[in-house]
Amino acid sequence: MKCLMRFNWVKLQRSFLPKGKGIMGYWSKLASRAAFRKGHATYCGYKNEVIPGMWSGGIVGVKSILGVRSRRLALEILDKLSELGYITYTLDQDTKKLTYYIKDWVVRCSGAECADGAVYTTDGYGFICLPRNITEKLIEKKYVFEESDAWLDIWCHTVSEDKYNAFSFLSPAVQYGKMGALVTLEALGKRWRWNKTKVWRFFKKYADTFILKRLPGSYGCVIFNLKYSSNSKPPSDRTVMRILREIRICAENTQKFDTDHEHIRKMIMWYSRQVVMKLCLAKSKNGVSQSDHIIRAYISHCWNCKSLNDCGNIYSNPLIQNSDSIRGPTYDLTGIAKEFFDYG
Repeated sequence: MKCLMRFNWVKLQRSFLPKGKGIMGYWSKLASRAAFRKGHATYCGYKNEVIPGMWSGGIVGVKSILGVRSRRLALEILDKLSELGYITYTLDQDTKKLTYYIKDWVVRCSGAECADGAVYTTDGYGFICLPRNITEKLIEKKYVFEESDAWLDIWCHTVSEDKYNAFSFLSPAVQYGKMGALVTLEALGKRWRWNKTKVWRFFKKYADTFILKRLPGSYGCVIFNLKYSSNSKPPSDRTVMRILREIRICAENTQKFDTDHEHIRKMIMWYSRQVVMKLCLAKSKNGVSQSDHIIRAYISHCWNCKSLNDCGNIYSNPLIQNSDSIRGPTYDLTGIAKEFFDYG
């Protein structure tokens, strides 16, 4: 589930929706059950025409999707989501037919639509696409976040193998904007309208999904999303500090005008490509194994992609298909590094 910062969407498994209370948790439940292609769907003996991002049925079905027992509560949730601009819905008082449409539905995404079979998505199967800015509406309205809102806010800012964030080569990392590779608990608290203690408790509660790696001084934290990819593993503190050290070495002659936190965020954006290239070249020369995972991510980056929808880059002649075949100084990666860092 590779996803770079320049793409305006990220993937979320239907089997792993946001935890806890919150309006975004309800939104994700509605989105996960909407139609993924145009066609006709059957509900309670009635045949309804639907389009991607749409669901049509009865209020009982909506209650089941939302996981609530009260008809009144279900309608209140739909009204709130409609007020915030996430959905539109209609309810026919005579036939009791209810139809909702996800307004932030990502139409173009990787994966072809199924021509046959069910129109509605299968519960707990596949993924939905999230716009990166989906939680910005809550920020603009000064909405007090709840758990599922904060959970989804972190998830939709996850990047993997992004050339402006060397940490994202270790494991999918959270990045708020181009210079947002590092965050602070205070900044997240201000964003979510929480105090610092509540933010800390949130990360303690969801430590199996989001892991914090604190950097020295006032640099801030790197947040890794351990559930974004099936093979994600938490990088060691030693590896994280090695990346930070390499970035500081590259930036040692750079004049500083900001705070430590702002300065190092800018340096990460400027020198991440150089640091990743340096580690790869070191691996090719002397077989250094301290950052094997960053090497593997580097080597496989985009070279096996065949579709513009998957990663935005097309390579007709992959340079390397299997990174396991690389042994010591046998390969000179200088040309490969140049190809990678010059794309886009």
